[in-house]
Amino acid sequence: MTEEITATPLLSPAGGVPALIDTHIAFEEALAQLAQGAGPFAVDAERASGFRYSARAYLIQIKRDGGGLHLIDPIAFGPGHPLMASLNDLLNTDEVILHASTQDLPCLRELGINPKRLFDTELGGRIAGLPRVGLGPLLESLMGISLAKEHSAADWSVRPLPQEWLTYAALDVELLVQLRNKVESLLIDAKKDAWAKEEFASILLAPPAPPRVDPWRRTSGMHKIKRRDQLAIIRELWLARDEIAKNQDIAGGKLLNDSAIVEIALNPPTNKKEFEKVLRPLGLRARWLENIKIWLDAVARAVALPESQWPAMRTNADTLPPIKLWRDKFPQKFAPLSHARAGIEKIAEENSIPVENLMTPEIVRRICWSPPAGATDQSSPQLVREYLLALGARSWQVDLVGQVITDALLEKEALPGPAPVPQTTPEEG
Repeated sequence: MTEEITATPLLSPAGGVPALIDTHIAFEEALAQLAQGAGPFAVDAERASGFRYSARAYLIQIKRDGGGLHLIDPIAFGPGHPLMASLNDLLNTDEVILHASTQDLPCLRELGINPKRLFDTELGGRIAGLPRVGLGPLLESLMGISLAKEHSAADWSVRPLPQEWLTYAALDVELLVQLRNKVESLLIDAKKDAWAKEEFASILLAPPAPPRVDPWRRTSGMHKIKRRDQLAIIRELWLARDEIAKNQDIAGGKLLNDSAIVEIALNPPTNKKEFEKVLRPLGLRARWLENIKIWLDAVARAVALPESQWPAMRTNADTLPPIKLWRDKFPQKFAPLSHARAGIEKIAEENSIPVENLMTPEIVRRICWSPPAGATDQSSPQLVREYLLALGARSWQVDLVGQVITDALLEKEALPGPAPVPQTTPEEG
């Protein structure tokens, strides 16, 4: 009988919870201590997602062996501050360790922190083939330590920050250096360390995401909308909400959530009584009524629009048709896709890596939908390789699956069975 291993709770940093850094003197002292340390920097950031409009950092945690653990209040300094520039210079003397780096890098870069060397423990765990790659599960499985996550969804914009929140935040970086070393050892043993390094480098080199076309189309529940005049109401309400949210730096869902917007579009109210009646089944909230005149005016504007100004049901954006339609409506595209996905899934299983990390599903769909000229009538591995790299695939990924995709593009008949279930894009959903 296998003995169950109980993880040891991590309740406080070994050196205690440091005071929040919100003065120039304290920041300068922290920089001096960090400079005395050696090795990589463990870094984390806390935002106020779901509470604030912005995605700015409201706390930065940093730890370095021999350099101490520090909690910095970025609100006290702000983007472009000379001390933030000094911190960036210091961090770039070595590697920066982040967990799920793509979540924290945008808010760090907003402050002028741009790492040049990265190790992502979450992504490293995925590539290593670990089944659970959250910070807590990784600490449990690799180090026998349990980490409380009860404040992960807290409103970090509040001031003063409660002491228990600061303890929670400090623990996020307390063992991050040791965890990084554990993950790296797994990658080296599996001969995947070069893959991880290429992934980390690609994250740092990736350009910022372009502004979304018609961001209001991402309103949750849009599948209920069947008419263009209803879309017009969605658009007007979303834009009105976004303007208020931006000006007040508050999450739009706090003002009027997506479910409410969809219900209003389906049953447009003309006055306060009708507004309350439409939303009462959702659990009418007092916050929704604070801007009721703005909501009603938005509905009135949309209803008054001529049909020529109603939004199209679908945009002309560079998005592919929903994958569920491919087998029946686009069989010539679905045939290579079915073979490509089957081959990639087999390679992923052989290499103990998630399919989506082996090759981004969107890239597979795109090359099957619009293959490079000449790839569908002859074996052209180099042509496919160059096309995949242009779409954003990494060299190690193409090395593993390039031939499978090359062969799949020659297929004319789809594999039998149901259509594969992909990770749908927001536009498809």
